[in-house]
Amino acid sequence: MDTALDTDKARMSLEDSKRAVVSSSSPPNMEFQALHQAHRDRWKNTDVSMCRHSLSFHLHHSLRMEFFASFLYLLEQIPLVKLFAVTCEKIKGEKYFYYKAQKFYEDVEPSEEGMMGDFVEISHIDLEGSRNFLSRFIGPGKADTKCALDCGCGIGRVSKGVLLPIFETMEMCDMIEAFLLHAHEEYLGDDADRIETYYCYNLQELTPPSRKYDVIWMQWCACHLTDRDLMQFLMRCNKSLRPNGVIIMKDNMARKGCKLDPIDSSIIRHLDIMKDIIFKAGLKVLAVEKQEGFPDAIVPVWMIAMQ
Repeated sequence: MDTALDTDKARMSLEDSKRAVVSSSSPPNMEFQALHQAHRDRWKNTDVSMCRHSLSFHLHHSLRMEFFASFLYLLEQIPLVKLFAVTCEKIKGEKYFYYKAQKFYEDVEPSEEGMMGDFVEISHIDLEGSRNFLSRFIGPGKADTKCALDCGCGIGRVSKGVLLPIFETMEMCDMIEAFLLHAHEEYLGDDADRIETYYCYNLQELTPPSRKYDVIWMQWCACHLTDRDLMQFLMRCNKSLRPNGVIIMKDNMARKGCKLDPIDSSIIRHLDIMKDIIFKAGLKVLAVEKQEGFPDAIVPVWMIAMQ
């Protein structure tokens, strides 16, 4: 019995000695604090990593939603954060991609020179190519000539040179009011009386009247829409066609992939990428034709007929 008590006393004395050593060499709770700090450091790194990946996921998701066909090509040229900033970031409640384009065209002169930039001398070549392409889809068993819609019409250069000589009436749409006023008051002359309606709308917001048009013409405006908005606009246009009606798109097409122009906030797509968007809109491509006669310095321009 005495031996057992002596053993217990010795054990207690040893434990007391250990506590005394810890207490004399370390501040109170140091072991707990060190462990707590290790956990904090670990979770701080995890939080930073999670935030970084969460932000990356958000940016990727937003861009992929808007540019589902062009996204990967654009990322090859522009870092993710910058690409998001110049396309999907909101400025005054509007995507920067559209805000910048609006501001750019507000400073453009309402004239043929303004519409064609530095290439006004090829306007007649452009109009002749458009007339020839359009003629393939007009006539018996094809589109009628009752009414056409000119999307992104500017001052009405295409309306005057291509559409008004063929169609009985027309409607015109552009986001810049000054262009439409110049078209009605000066540029179209007496033909302005055959314009039923002027729509001052962005195309991403326009829903054309149902079953009204024999031809919907879109020239140099598809490049100013995101992939998703272009697809949805084409779907709405399809519902606006009369029997045998066609949508004709004429636009710059990239030689390879896609390219974003931050100056006028436009995106040029390769022809195959544009066809993919058209296919996803539920439309069938009837014909494609490259505009000939333009200088080599100009990005290739293609015409696409669809319904």
